[in-house]
Amino acid sequence: MVIERAAGREPLAALLFGRDDRPAADAVATLAAGPEGFSLLNASEAPQGEAELLRDGLTFDLAGLAPAPAREVPNAVHRVALSNDFNIHTLEAAWFMVGPHLAGAEHLLPVLRVAAAILRQLTQLPGLQAIVWRPARIVMSPAWFAEAVGVWLADGPFPALALTALARSQSGIESEGLGFLTGQEFTLHARSGGPNREHSRIAVRLTDWLVTHGRVETAREVVLTGVGAVWIEPDGQNRLNVEPR
Repeated sequence: MVIERAAGREPLAALLFGRDDRPAADAVATLAAGPEGFSLLNASEAPQGEAELLRDGLTFDLAGLAPAPAREVPNAVHRVALSNDFNIHTLEAAWFMVGPHLAGAEHLLPVLRVAAAILRQLTQLPGLQAIVWRPARIVMSPAWFAEAVGVWLADGPFPALALTALARSQSGIESEGLGFLTGQEFTLHARSGGPNREHSRIAVRLTDWLVTHGRVETAREVVLTGVGAVWIEPDGQNRLNVEPR
């Protein structure tokens, strides 16, 4: 798969549409004309199929709109809130990425919050069938993304099941995409019988705690709201082993 790189940037998300169903930049302009959200910059000068979006002093680029060629649909291994007959291979993508002045800062929480707010508004684009959050290789319904991110933007918990993925295995739950924010992924180990609903609740609370507090450099116990204590121990530079107490 070819991933566009411009001035060190890589796309954060993909907006997926049916074949030949991608909207043009004027549909984005219609959203920008709403009472709140983002502004459209330099619309008359932008290349066909591209749009520059501004919110809170930060700019983001949207590419692959009609009539320009579609962008590649990224690899997505985790699916959330999609129908059984959903087929990602039949869709076309537009890419969402940070503006050039933000290259290298896309993992910072203030930037991520603005990106999430714009993407939430873009879920209103006509014909949008799904959103891929590329750091976590997760594809989800627009409604799921909008609801999860909306709670976070209203000062709720981090959307652990929209901006990260929590994959269950025989031995526990593993995060994917958390390293984009903190530099560390975690494995939450389950005792015999594999992970259950309580382990899932712990994983969601743990993700929120790690996003708030950042890297864990030394082993420590942490008490998570509503689920109790866990023991967190670094395993190398990029992974955490977690055991419920």
